[in-house]
Amino acid sequence: MTALTHEAPEVTEVDETEEEPEAPPRADLDEALWQAWKTLELPEGFHAEIVEGSIEVSPTGRHCHGQIVNRLRDALVFFLAESEYAARNDMNVIHELTAYVPDLFVAPEDDAEHVTEDGLGLKASCVEMVVEVVSPGHRAIERDRIHKRRAYARAGVPVYVLIDDHDGHGTVTVLTSPSPGEAVYAAETRVPYGTEVAIPDGAAKGFVIGEAITGPRRNA
Repeated sequence: MTALTHEAPEVTEVDETEEEPEAPPRADLDEALWQAWKTLELPEGFHAEIVEGSIEVSPTGRHCHGQIVNRLRDALVFFLAESEYAARNDMNVIHELTAYVPDLFVAPEDDAEHVTEDGLGLKASCVEMVVEVVSPGHRAIERDRIHKRRAYARAGVPVYVLIDDHDGHGTVTVLTSPSPGEAVYAAETRVPYGTEVAIPDGAAKGFVIGEAITGPRRNA
């Protein structure tokens, strides 16, 4: 049998009068995050966003996710055909030192004057509507329902549409009247799948989201 001996740990007195080092200013942290995001090189099929102080990396959505996005884009292309606006995706939307890659958004068709100086994306100030189709998983659900809701309101995006397979039997939520200073939307309309809801404001005003886009009400 081998005995193990343990030396008593050396005790170091702590000067309680010493102050803890100050955390870096928020602006410095945001700038560091922004620089890190710009240098990311991701595998094909992934994209990165800056969402409320974190870099979020997401894969391409599943078939049902892509199906809803494509149905919606096809319908919006037809709806916006005679207007000065277009449905876009796979593009960065930039607000200050944050960046988003919405599933779909509506912006001016002639968008040259709205491209950021570094060419990384479009300024959020030109975006009329953003749509996110909620992906499975706690983190993805929280990102779209909570963090992006605040972020898009903070950026002043007039309309945020949330198509949510994971809310009961499926819901569509239309958020309007953003208050950037408070990062909230003042008006909200939420309906179950199978019930039509119309966009009340902006370039897509009157566009209807219903069963043709979301599919039928999900089973329990």
